[in-house]
This record gives sequence, C-alpha cells and structure tokens, in this order.
Amino acid sequence: MEMRQVRVERYGPPDSVVVVDAPVPRPGRGEVVVRVEAAGVNSGDARMRAGRFPPGFGLLARLAIGLRGPRARVLGGTFSGVVAQVGDGVHEFGLGDEVAGMTGVRMGCHAEFVVVPAVTAVRKPALLSHPDAAGVLFGGTAALHFLRDRAAMQPGATVLVNGASGSVGSAAVQIATILGGTVTAVCSAANRDLARRLGAQRCIDYTTTPVAEIGERFDVVFDAVGNLSRADGLRLRAPGGALVLAVAGLLDTIRGGRGVYAGPASEQVENVAELLGWAADQRLDPVVTVVGQLSALPEAYRRIDGGRKVGNLVVLPA
Repeated sequence: MEMRQVRVERYGPPDSVVVVDAPVPRPGRGEVVVRVEAAGVNSGDARMRAGRFPPGFGLLARLAIGLRGPRARVLGGTFSGVVAQVGDGVHEFGLGDEVAGMTGVRMGCHAEFVVVPAVTAVRKPALLSHPDAAGVLFGGTAALHFLRDRAAMQPGATVLVNGASGSVGSAAVQIATILGGTVTAVCSAANRDLARRLGAQRCIDYTTTPVAEIGERFDVVFDAVGNLSRADGLRLRAPGGALVLAVAGLLDTIRGGRGVYAGPASEQVENVAELLGWAADQRLDPVVTVVGQLSALPEAYRRIDGGRKVGNLVVLPA
C-alpha cells in the first residue's frame, strides 16, 4: 500500500519540494501509524527546507541535520489524525482513535501517514477539529514552555510580546493572558485587532515605534521572531524580570544568563494535552488557516518566507 508524502531532497526555495509516492509505514513495537488529517507548516519547517538557520547555527546545524538537505526528508512536526495501525505492546489506542501530537526531530508529518511512538500521542478532544489540533501545538508548546515552565511567569506580570501575530507570538499573547498577565503586543497595524481579540491590553505598531525604542519596562519580554537583540531586550526587562529569546542565535543560546531564556522548547506530552484541552474549551484560539492539501505546501512556505503568515498554517494530507 502506498501513500503520498512531500520530500525535501535539497535545501532550496518553496517550489523545490516534491510530492512523491512511498510505502505506508508499518509500526514497530510501541508505535502506531496515524492517518494524517492535518499537519502544521511552521517557521521551523521553512528554515529546514531552506537550510536557513539562526545566526551562528549554520555549519553546526548542517552537520547535525544534513549538509545538502535535511536527513529527515519529510518535514512537519505536528499532526492530528486517526490511528490506522497499532504495533505490538500498544494498549492505550485502538484503530479509529483520533490522536494528535508532535514528532520532534523525526518530523514526517507532511505525508498521508506517519508512524509515532504511542507514548507521544494524545487523544484529540472530540470538540476540537483536526486543523485546530495540529495548528495549536508548535507555537503553543513554545509559549507554554518559556512563559510558565522556564520564566515561571506570575499572575499580575506585565508582558511584552514582540511578533504577536505569528505562531509563537499569538500563542504567547493568549497563554500570558491565561496565566494572569497584562499583555502589550508588538505587531503591525493590520494585526492590531487580532492581538486585542487574543487578549492584548495594548498594541504597539512596530512600523512607527521600533520595539527597541519602547520607553518602558516589563516583567517578561518575549521575543517571538528573533529581531530583538539581547541588549535591547535587557533594557526592556524590569529588574528581576525575564527575557525570552524564542528564536535565538548560537551565542545567545549558549550564553543564557540569569533571567534570560533561550534554546529549544519542550514537547512534553503533558503540555500537548493541556494545549489541546484549552483549545477544545475555547480558552485558546489556534488561529489556523488551512492552505490546502499536500500540493499546497509550496504556497505555505511562500507565505512564511515572505513574512505574510498570521497564526498557524495547516495542510490536509488525507
């Protein structure tokens, strides 16, 4: 039995990806095969497709991920779908169960079927659509990891979110609000209404007031896009506060420092389940746009590369 998948043979532009036929994977012990109803397409996928990495990571990333193209030829790290095969030793899921989750460095979700360890899959709430389930996880896990688990944000905190309309930023605005914060969003004027709807108390248009020139301090400064320097972030941070660099270069990732948080975000199953629950309860809006089927992946990448993406993009492989 065959399926369709989108492969990246070489680093390149959006149109360099190809849709090919491949055998449907078989599950090993402790694994399930999921028919992918929806898969996210995010900035991490776009960077891996293009071989474009944060400053300082270029050579190291290529040595780890692949010199001429990603070793994981099929990208996509978030999925929502239906269990189609069950491996030996799996008792928590059966055929037809609806599940969602993340695949980490294994990737593979830009395909009609993906094989995943059963322990990393989470039952999808019945009230949550497949696109919303797949869409909420990339930005949601990053925002939850940095705000609650790393920065230990407290109720009443003032929070600045730079890049408030993207995948990570839109989740950060909402999660900071859920955690009891007062949020100031930095975004374009076109996305001001969205940021306010998501919970921002105030919006700053970066085209008229560059984020580094904001003349006040915040308990948490959250840079979701990677255009805020460490020095500028520290100037915006209140004494004893936190600076989150969600898209940090190598130096800032290694350097860290007291109250400065960078590096990869956790994909803990508990956080995945919590985010799905919040989305099902309509406490968290995934802000999803369905681009199309697998053949629409180049268009999704063009939107990301062009900086025109709002929220989360999703394709429907199945």
